[in-house]
Amino acid sequence: MSDSNGSGTASKRPEIDVDELVAQVDSGARAPTGAVGLFVVALAFIWSTFQLYIASGVPFWLNEVTGLNVVFNNSEARIIHLAFAIALASLAYPLFRTSSRHSVPWYDWVLAILGAGACLYLIINKEAIANRAGLPTTADLIASTIGMLSLALAVYRTLGLPMLIVAGVFVFYVFFGHLSFWPDAIQWKGASFGKAMWHYWMQLEGVFGVALGVSASMIFLFVLFGALLEKAGAGNYFIKLAFALLGHLRGGPAKAAVVASAMSGLYSGSSIANTVTTGTFTIPLMKRTGFAPEKAGAVEVASSTNGQLTPPVMGAAAFLISEFTGISYTEIIKHALVPALVSYIALVYIVHLEALKLNLKGMEKPPAHLTLIQKLIGFLTGFIGIAALGLAVYYGLGWIKVAFPNMTVWASTLLFAAAYLILVFIAAKRPDLEVDDPDAPLAVLPRANEVALTGLHYLLPIVVLLWCILIERLSPALSAFWATVAMVSIVLTQHALKSIFRGEAAIATGLAQGVGDFVTGMIAGARNMVPIGVATGVAGVIIGTVSLTGLHQIVGEFVEFVSGGNLMVMLILVAVMSLVLGMGLPTTANYIVVSSLMAPVIVSVGAQSGLVVPLIACHMFVFYFGILADDTPPVGLAAFAAAAISGGDPIKTGLQGFAYDIRTALLPFMFIFNTEILLIDVTIAKAVFVFVIAVAAMMLFAAATQGYFFARSRIWESAILLVIAFTLLRPAFWLDFVQPPYDIRPGSDVEQIVEKLPPGAHVRLLVRGPDFDKPDKTSELTILADLGPAGDGVSRLNNAGLTVLEEGGKAKLDEPMAGTSFFTKFQMFDFYGDNPVEIAEVQLEAERMPKEIFYIPAVLLLIGVILLQRRRQTQPAF
Repeated sequence: MSDSNGSGTASKRPEIDVDELVAQVDSGARAPTGAVGLFVVALAFIWSTFQLYIASGVPFWLNEVTGLNVVFNNSEARIIHLAFAIALASLAYPLFRTSSRHSVPWYDWVLAILGAGACLYLIINKEAIANRAGLPTTADLIASTIGMLSLALAVYRTLGLPMLIVAGVFVFYVFFGHLSFWPDAIQWKGASFGKAMWHYWMQLEGVFGVALGVSASMIFLFVLFGALLEKAGAGNYFIKLAFALLGHLRGGPAKAAVVASAMSGLYSGSSIANTVTTGTFTIPLMKRTGFAPEKAGAVEVASSTNGQLTPPVMGAAAFLISEFTGISYTEIIKHALVPALVSYIALVYIVHLEALKLNLKGMEKPPAHLTLIQKLIGFLTGFIGIAALGLAVYYGLGWIKVAFPNMTVWASTLLFAAAYLILVFIAAKRPDLEVDDPDAPLAVLPRANEVALTGLHYLLPIVVLLWCILIERLSPALSAFWATVAMVSIVLTQHALKSIFRGEAAIATGLAQGVGDFVTGMIAGARNMVPIGVATGVAGVIIGTVSLTGLHQIVGEFVEFVSGGNLMVMLILVAVMSLVLGMGLPTTANYIVVSSLMAPVIVSVGAQSGLVVPLIACHMFVFYFGILADDTPPVGLAAFAAAAISGGDPIKTGLQGFAYDIRTALLPFMFIFNTEILLIDVTIAKAVFVFVIAVAAMMLFAAATQGYFFARSRIWESAILLVIAFTLLRPAFWLDFVQPPYDIRPGSDVEQIVEKLPPGAHVRLLVRGPDFDKPDKTSELTILADLGPAGDGVSRLNNAGLTVLEEGGKAKLDEPMAGTSFFTKFQMFDFYGDNPVEIAEVQLEAERMPKEIFYIPAVLLLIGVILLQRRRQTQPAF
């Protein structure tokens, strides 16, 4: 391949290797030709069509019109979903390295048929299986065994050996957990082959559990939406827009890479695909402006892994978090918004500091006279644009819902169509954006306003998505369906409409191009879903093992033992274990594995240490550290993809990327100790304040870790910056030294205290009693009880799920009934021992000075550091 200037030398960017890596991980490395290739792409297209079909109201309409039973229930949808995933995994992913990439060997056809057949066996025999619940026949066991082995092979093909080993260890533990080589603390009685196979395959507790259900009902539609958006040209649009806005700044290409990856993360479910999509263009430009290959790759890796943390998709894990925690999808988006924005702004600042250290300049921009305010607006557009879009939909378009409360789907469609036609008309007056050659010189940046106007219609489906979620309050699945329908209409018609508005005669060509983009988008969406479908299936094996064996309790005991009850040591252990468990796994499987094992540990061990942590904070903690595994050597696949583009060393790229991501590793600890960052129980004004403080703190933390602020920092200056950042993020730490956080009252006063608390209040209680497993040991657990409406103390405690009996100066507790709030948590206590389980303390929040008072000394220290560094400053800091 010749380079861009025709010298005949080979390009240093190994495009084939990069494409091969992405294909292996995301869509399958095999591309068969002829009739076989047509069958594979047809199967992928049919899968996408099936998912759109079950998400729509068409099955119910057909049922009414024809009288045929063409409606698939949730369990049937899961089974068919996995059948497609296993079949496509067998056909699109070679089993061996030496297998052909252009034909499907006979054994893969056999494996595809066996795997899909083992799934469909459950639908064909569903009534018979329901009648013999728990009593598998020989045919059941054969189908289950074939299904589990087919799934294992699909896992090996699509996710590699790490995930197969993890799942294999769990299955081995189910069968052989009673063997003597296991430590006594984690031994269990083991399960028979029939019991395990029934649990894993024949019911909804294993492979076909919650995770696969979320994949079938929600994740597929969002991945398909992203694939269609990419095929329509939105990916190139976002990259060009980011460069137009930020390319002229110091280290402009690197900053543009961060913003482009953030925007790609809105719809991408893969950090590796994100790395390659944006990195193919941004990494060579970063190198050209002065970044070393490893640093250029590391910027892209850090940006792309952070893209998996960006709402609304969050690498397709947002829906799983919602399902596992019971928190609504809109609340999950709210909780995840500030950390994602803060993390990205801090990464842009890190890039800025690197550019300052290297004395880099920006790229040449078209002549314009911009004020400082205009520059600042341009700088922040990439980050706050989506948040502004959400607010515009909620408050700006919300009036439509108020003015027309009975507005029908047809009225909404007409509104969308009118906006679409106007925006396409605007785009048609400008040349279409071309995909640039990253090796070609980019002499002058394009004008941001001209680039922006060429693709505003790409934002309309995102508006539809936000409209359905925020205004109509539709389910995530139905919202994704309507957003995908909107995206399909754009893909099919945009080229033809542009031809009409331009007065060209190529309308038929435009329609053909639209149909082609639609078909390839549907196929790409299905192929991108293969590893996710398989991952959620095998994740069900892990979840099924946990539910069958109670493994999460054992892991919790292990972590508690190793940490010695120290809260910070426990959190660091969980963070490290989440990193290790997440290595080599896609985002969805990553989250399922770490959340199944690690999130309950934070809840239980934290409560025993006196820390009551909201469930969402625990899940976000393990999710963040699981995602960081994507750039953590030696397995970080995103780092290998970036290094393949940059020509740098993949291990050094991963280490540098992780160094950039240290600021992201700090945020999860703040989730635990300062839940305001997750916007839990805060007003809008408070949320803005929290955002500003968090941004300032993370930028100071970045300056400390990079060793550069206004000038190169001395070690003691970096240490002071770390203290300032810590104070801004957790001022309550210092306040606890000055004033105790709680007013401790004896447990015997609980009824009188509870009676006086206002309606809707919570009360913090320390429960103490004999340990169920070790009767000689006394255990403690801190709980937060929801008291509900006003009333007497006894009734309010009963409403909270606590049965209290005052006797002998103690507030004794009865064992809670099954299904009540504390039934699971209190299983650690022995309610029938010689010593009672009691409420030992009532911990009322003490009246204290505002914690924000400690911002004052922090700001004074910051001013001192700035004044000292200004004396050594040799170039503008911003």
